[in-house]
Amino acid sequence: MQFPAAQIALLIAGKVEGDPNTTVFSFGKIEEAKKGQLAFLANPKYEEHLYTTQASVVIINDTLELKQAVAATLIRVPDAYTAFATLLTKYQEIAAQQLVGIQEPCYVSKSAELGEKIFVGAFAYIGENVSIGNNAKIFPNAYVGNNVKIGDNSVLHAGVKIYHDCVIGKHVTVHAGTVIGSDGFGFAPQTDGSFKKVPQIGNVMVEDFVEIGANATIDRATIGSTIIRSGAKLDNLIQIAHNVEVGNNTVIAAQAGVSGSTKIGSNVMIGGQAGIVGHLQIADGSRINAQSGVSKSIKTPNSAVTGSPAFDYTNALRSQAVSRKLPEIEKRLKELENLVKQLLAEKV
Repeated sequence: MQFPAAQIALLIAGKVEGDPNTTVFSFGKIEEAKKGQLAFLANPKYEEHLYTTQASVVIINDTLELKQAVAATLIRVPDAYTAFATLLTKYQEIAAQQLVGIQEPCYVSKSAELGEKIFVGAFAYIGENVSIGNNAKIFPNAYVGNNVKIGDNSVLHAGVKIYHDCVIGKHVTVHAGTVIGSDGFGFAPQTDGSFKKVPQIGNVMVEDFVEIGANATIDRATIGSTIIRSGAKLDNLIQIAHNVEVGNNTVIAAQAGVSGSTKIGSNVMIGGQAGIVGHLQIADGSRINAQSGVSKSIKTPNSAVTGSPAFDYTNALRSQAVSRKLPEIEKRLKELENLVKQLLAEKV
């Protein structure tokens, strides 16, 4: 597919500087792009490449003042990074439109309701009473259990497993290998030291415009629903336990884990490898630093915490600064102790 600069500018509401008929057929990084490719410049650290790039078209910020002539056709926008993301989304949508139909071999239950212009890849399994919306894409080896509902324009990549009774909203993307709706970790301790499994009869509800990375696991609720609210973004290798709620537009980085029944607010940012114990409340706008261990509720909105156990971010940094000086402080303390002993000896 080839697109002229003028058409690209229309898609991202940009202004062309140079030849509007310059065409591109693929994308490239600004430092590596070849003729016929489109690149973008958002980080000032890479500005030097703007003047040497072989890219045919480059998206740049409105505010960028050129230091020398540029060979490429430029498209100026308010935010180059956001505009490039928008363009890639449009490109993916165009490519996805070519994927329509049901490949063989696969299994689709006769009771399943399939929307218009959907794609079901080879070796996929669609169970009883499943409902799949328009333009949805189910890639090869995906499993969709009985009574699952999937909204319009959602995508399950290869090997995704959606257990029975779960609900996936519209415009949801689930990447390869992720499991949604496996049993929550519920076991009742017995007097003889053994554990009795507590049946997990709830489900998982993923609302609209959520993206879930590869090899993540979201457990079904014991009773009720584990809920991922609209606009949330989950990275690869994340564990969300039973009856957890993740708020609107919350982002969670890779290898983080959230224990059962914890309620995470909206617009929360959780760093990689962070761990949150069960039955906590995490206030809206909270920021949890990477590798933090959160053992108490965060009740004040827009708080920032770090460490294990996690505590206030600013105080933690001060403590770290002091800890680096401990050897020096110990030395000075010994000197002061010796000085005090000398002064006391002189008085005697």
